[in-house]
Amino acid sequence: MLRKTALASSIAVGMLTLAACAPGSTGSSAATTSAAAAAAKPVTVTVWHYWDGANADTFQAMADQYSKAHPGVTVKAVNIPSSDLITKIQTSAKTDTLPSMAIMDLVSVPQVAQTGKLVDLKPLVDPATMSDIYPALLDFGKDGDKQYAVPVSTNNLGYMYNKDLYKQAGLNPDQPPKTWEELQSQAQQIKDKTGKPGVELYTQAGDSGEGLTWNFQVSLWQAGGEFLNADNTKAAFNTAAGKKALQFWVDLLNKGLAPRTQWGAFEKGTAGGAQEGSWMVGIWASDPPFDFGTATVPYPSDGKPATNMGGERAVVFTSDQATQKASADFLTWFLAPEQVTSWSEKTGMLPVRKAVGDSDAYKQWVSSTQPRLQPYVDQLATAKSRPNTPLYPQVSLAFAKQIEKALAGQVSVDDALKAAETDVNAALSAAK
Repeated sequence: MLRKTALASSIAVGMLTLAACAPGSTGSSAATTSAAAAAAKPVTVTVWHYWDGANADTFQAMADQYSKAHPGVTVKAVNIPSSDLITKIQTSAKTDTLPSMAIMDLVSVPQVAQTGKLVDLKPLVDPATMSDIYPALLDFGKDGDKQYAVPVSTNNLGYMYNKDLYKQAGLNPDQPPKTWEELQSQAQQIKDKTGKPGVELYTQAGDSGEGLTWNFQVSLWQAGGEFLNADNTKAAFNTAAGKKALQFWVDLLNKGLAPRTQWGAFEKGTAGGAQEGSWMVGIWASDPPFDFGTATVPYPSDGKPATNMGGERAVVFTSDQATQKASADFLTWFLAPEQVTSWSEKTGMLPVRKAVGDSDAYKQWVSSTQPRLQPYVDQLATAKSRPNTPLYPQVSLAFAKQIEKALAGQVSVDDALKAAETDVNAALSAAK
């Protein structure tokens, strides 16, 4: 989901010690001095972002840390509400008042790229850094052989479940479902024993459609399907795999195992489980509403594991050479293992670099401090990303508006997928 919520401060406990144990960065020392040395006069790198609360505080502290260590370069972090960020960037592009950099939700990158104001980061960011980022995270922001955005933060959807309800239902609270079949069986037992729905699904399109679409894509991929075709020009979900995924959701609803209500039942403690983002581990770290567990997302016994990734991407806008170099240098510094470790642990976000995610130090931190994050870390290897197209917001809403009709019991699975296919193709062809 596109949630940017203040995370619990308790996550920060023990961070500085562990960050010092993170793997060293290769080549970053030279890179982090290049921009300041090249600048003939002081440079200010202005970064627009939408983080708030603890995330914003952590980013500000890291910007200050970089500025202090690099005389002649000042990183200025500016918070822009998430609802305004993309519009402000698009407007500023027309008036040549863009900042040096911006950090945004990954699905916004294709829209921002249409301004024609993004710098290719491939020749500016340390190659060793780029090659160590999880490959799937680089998809957004890539255009041919150019890389216009790089990930600075990531998350994904896992399965959270209410251990208290599991106990009340006579289920083992340490054995969450691994397959769709097990999920349905456990949900049925929770309903039978407690009278509460055993699982929650995202069933309503809302204003953007993305809550429903983002969650459903996980089931679609697990069933072997794809959302759009390879070049993102046509819908690809109206297939046997798409029907299997949607029928699974509809069956859970029709059997009363999932509620046909606005999202929020699980978080209120009134549903047995739900797909939830890794950010929830941090939000609930210090004061969980109930005893909860986490697991990788259940998938069909004849399917394959998959999840949907989210997170933020950084872009650098065209400006004078000194500012572009300083911006890229700050980005390289931010992506060094030491900083990735610190950021990940203080915010609860997942690391974007393999050198951190695979490190013994990070694994030990997860095991000792935030063991509920482990399934999300494990899923980095199978996480997929949404279609890389500037039309994605329109596509997501068009899809969700039709699929919610099947989830509400108003139309059949076949009819919903056919209508969604028609509307998504119309949205994709609108720009032609």
